[in-house]
Amino acid sequence: MARIPLPSGDELSPEQRRVFDAVVAGPRGQVIGPLRAVIHNADLADRWSRLGEILRFGTSLPRRLNELAIIVTGRRWSSQVEWWVHARAAAEAGIAPAAIEAIRAGEPPIFDEADDALVYEFARHLHLSGQVPLPVYQEAQQRWGARGVVELTAVIGYYTMVSMTLNAHEIPLPDGIAPPLQAPAEGLAPLPPAQLAATAR
Repeated sequence: MARIPLPSGDELSPEQRRVFDAVVAGPRGQVIGPLRAVIHNADLADRWSRLGEILRFGTSLPRRLNELAIIVTGRRWSSQVEWWVHARAAAEAGIAPAAIEAIRAGEPPIFDEADDALVYEFARHLHLSGQVPLPVYQEAQQRWGARGVVELTAVIGYYTMVSMTLNAHEIPLPDGIAPPLQAPAEGLAPLPPAQLAATAR
């Protein structure tokens, strides 16, 4: 049960209803996750939603890489709702089920694509130290350009905010869904050396 009221459609003010309807009409198609809490401030919810739409659906990065960065973030913060939504999206976007399961379990994932390993390492370092080692940063910038590396960082930062909002207010999973994430808290194992070597090409 959430720590704050989560207004339903008929409980919204006109300003909240405008934002609610815009979200439903957009690419999300429904008001779920953090927007259920953020709707308490209609202006914040409006800007939040528009930023989230850009970062989830409008970056220059392939959808697979965006969704991978999101699930690494969800795993880092043990955000149950974020993981539940985006693990399915990551699988649909082409991340191998075995890699998703390894991330969920806090084990070293093995990726078929060097780009996936690079995104994992970029996000892992940023989450665990607040920094990205120069070789990892340079490799990401070389592959995706200044725009891509800015977008990747923004995706990680935005979904950190999403995770913290979900966790702080205890936004619940849908009825009947068991929490998918367990310890360890940070849940981000380093890649095996051979996988790391494959990221540098």
